[in-house]
Amino acid sequence: MSFIFLVSTPIGNYKDITLRALEILQESDVIACEELKEARRLLSYYKINIEAKEIIEINEHSEKDNASLIVEKILSGKKCSLISDCGTPLFSDPGHYLLELCIQNGIEPVSLPGANSLLPAIIVSNMRIEKFYYYGWLSPKKEARYKELTKIKNIREVIVFLETPYRLKNLCESLLKFFSEKTKIVLAYNLTMSDEKIYRISLGELKVLIDKKN
Repeated sequence: MSFIFLVSTPIGNYKDITLRALEILQESDVIACEELKEARRLLSYYKINIEAKEIIEINEHSEKDNASLIVEKILSGKKCSLISDCGTPLFSDPGHYLLELCIQNGIEPVSLPGANSLLPAIIVSNMRIEKFYYYGWLSPKKEARYKELTKIKNIREVIVFLETPYRLKNLCESLLKFFSEKTKIVLAYNLTMSDEKIYRISLGELKVLIDKKN
């Protein structure tokens, strides 16, 4: 049977990788990655010989073109791993088309658990996390974002969003349209890094914090 290995990599701190992940990456003939530059930097840090590997990009621009090539290589006997720029592959990252094509061709995915941003943020939040609603990325377009928030504003469990720092102000302003200023939030920033910061504040306090920094 043929396999594709879904290898989790660190979300920031390069020490957060499993021994099994390093072993599989060392053994892989082909490494499918989100961005070549990030993949080479990561592999070089772990002293994995990138000259002995075929590194192939799988992102929004190249996945459809390169997925068939990777499937062919796996079926020919090559060992292949899929990594994203950071964290767990396919978790808000490219690779779904490749995985679908692999499964269609009898190639079994093997997941190597490891670093991700979701669980560390939830664990340090100090909120009730027995149940939570993971939404992920809201639309960057205001009108679409408002429609999304209209649908989820009545959820009573913890809601988890992902956002980039440069869009945080827009996210905060949108949330204030649908939730009270007193709504408790947790902002987890640069998890695992030396400048990691966890803000346990209200939505109104977040707005003040953002305004001071802008």
